[in-house]
Amino acid sequence: MPVRRTLPRLRRALILSRDFVRRHWRGALLWRERMRLSEEAVHMLLASAVGVIGAGVSLAYYLLSQLIKWVVLPHVQHPGGGAMDISEIAAMLKPWQQLLLPAAGGLVAGLILFLGLRLIGNPGLSNLLEVVVAGDGRLRLRPALLNALSSLVSLNTGASIGREGLIIQLSSTLGSKLGQLASWPPYRLRLLVACGAAAGIAAGTNAPIAGAVFAAQIVLGNFSMNLFAPLVVSSVIAAVLPRAVFGSAHWFDAPSVEFTRLGQLPWFPLLGVLAGVAGAGFMTALQLGEKMFNRWTLPLPARMAIAGLMLGAITMVYPQVMGNGHAPTHDLLHEEPELLFVLGLFAAKFVATTLTVSSGTLGGVFTPTLFLGAALGSVFEALLDGAGLSAGLPAGCFALVGMGAMLSATTHSPLLAIIMVFELSLNYSLMPPLMLACAVSTLVARRLRRESIYTDPLRRKGIELDRERPRLGAATERLVADLMRQPVAAGAREHAVPKAGRPFSEFGE
Repeated sequence: MPVRRTLPRLRRALILSRDFVRRHWRGALLWRERMRLSEEAVHMLLASAVGVIGAGVSLAYYLLSQLIKWVVLPHVQHPGGGAMDISEIAAMLKPWQQLLLPAAGGLVAGLILFLGLRLIGNPGLSNLLEVVVAGDGRLRLRPALLNALSSLVSLNTGASIGREGLIIQLSSTLGSKLGQLASWPPYRLRLLVACGAAAGIAAGTNAPIAGAVFAAQIVLGNFSMNLFAPLVVSSVIAAVLPRAVFGSAHWFDAPSVEFTRLGQLPWFPLLGVLAGVAGAGFMTALQLGEKMFNRWTLPLPARMAIAGLMLGAITMVYPQVMGNGHAPTHDLLHEEPELLFVLGLFAAKFVATTLTVSSGTLGGVFTPTLFLGAALGSVFEALLDGAGLSAGLPAGCFALVGMGAMLSATTHSPLLAIIMVFELSLNYSLMPPLMLACAVSTLVARRLRRESIYTDPLRRKGIELDRERPRLGAATERLVADLMRQPVAAGAREHAVPKAGRPFSEFGE
């Protein structure tokens, strides 16, 4: 009986809240007309609001994440009293707990999606690129909240995914909803979606430049200033506000190396080639894994639980594969593990992430890709060191460059990878080898796979992106003027026309 009374009251409260927002929103629009603000100024104000939303989503994720860990694993406590990475928690669990925790998390996360989608019906478009490229910028809130809840459970029970997917999706949806309340046109809704993506990356990784570049290059495919400026505003605000809670420390520390000789660089393009091949192989594995799980007639919760069970089996040998890989990546930057161990770790994370994502688990692959790159760089350094060819360079140098090269290979964006790795480490000394490896890995990955990890789902739906078509650039493109020739002088009437097979020289000038 109390539930029957509560639901109508809650519905009435939501309707009143919506009407209140719409009334005051119209007042804000009238204020804008009185102030005669330009459209660019309005976009800046909206971008600021979306930046605040992104920061709030990041903080809410952190608090809910700690709550879930405390409820699920109350006996596991950090020695210093701080938050623990899920991979650190996995190393402290008993083998049967390592096996069953990801499976239970997959089952619960799958049930949330399965039952939730039956309640809300058709979720509509949820892919950010699809909404921007082929849609009108409208994202529905209820499916986004449902996906976020499922992703939250998966992230905190060991799924091999990153939190950036949750934060980006929810920030973009709330930004889109902000524009929908004002009945704004699609072009402005698309901009708000991109601002949400920029805020999500910036808030989730403390990388404001990379957030703006990600939204401009990957989501919008446009670097024009009237679009890029709002992305910068959202990204900066979303990155700065969480620093009051989490501090301003960067994610990774890597050894600094002074590159003063060309002889120090030749190995890094080769690392770029390996990362390009590995990145293309990773994208192919994700596609094949998705096809394999789609052939199963089992419902979604069962598929996600089986994938979690497989992940748990891998965790019993390599507990580092649990979670997004932040803590193990940090270890790879400061240690020189044995070749066989780090090679096994790379293979384990490769398989774990493929199983997790292919089964339907919702989350990002940004940070797992960085982990794969760090492991690949460590393997490469161990091989060079065994052959006596490492030239005295530390293992952390190769691991950090490998992170950027692997990210560049999967996103097909060397600029984004270079900026992201630099902001995560704040290590400018490694910029020369990082640039070389990222450029080479992108070229190799593009040669092996036309699609990036973000555009592949769209191409499988038949949506073509003009931004992905290879272009040689303005400097080498042939113009009409390049094909024109000087006017040919008319010949005299008495000059004969040469017959076929006879050279012009026989007939004079």
